[in-house]
Amino acid sequence: MSEELRISQGNKEEKYAALLPQIKSVVEDEPDLIACMANVASMLHETFGWWWTGFYRVVNEELVLGPFQGPMACTRIRRGRGVCGTAWDKDETQVVPDVEKFPGHIACSSASRSEIVVPVHDKEGQVIAVLDIDSAELATFDETDKEWLEKIASIL
Repeated sequence: MSEELRISQGNKEEKYAALLPQIKSVVEDEPDLIACMANVASMLHETFGWWWTGFYRVVNEELVLGPFQGPMACTRIRRGRGVCGTAWDKDETQVVPDVEKFPGHIACSSASRSEIVVPVHDKEGQVIAVLDIDSAELATFDETDKEWLEKIASIL
């Protein structure tokens, strides 16, 4: 059975476990962070089929849209605003089962129902980006996603 087929047929934990070494191999020798983000967003999106998968980069004290897969997205987000701005401001992963119930949620798409946002750090520990993933279903993300996506963010 091909590796790609095996990943698509496994449960969530198995998919992450199979995907992690592939992501490491793609980014380990690539010094350009945007290129790495583009491939990671694509690999995650293709593996899990989420509504939107991508990055926002910290640029001049705001989050600016980076590489992503999915429909059009908000271009800029202020610190502390919405799920992405909150993850950046608090420097902690935000798992949101129902975006309608998140105070200050920014509705870039009405199709988004649940969301997870993971901070990405540089070598000094500063947040340089966030990995943002949206689902068209409620309560898509859990502790398993949090654990594995934090591992993936740490590779970048």
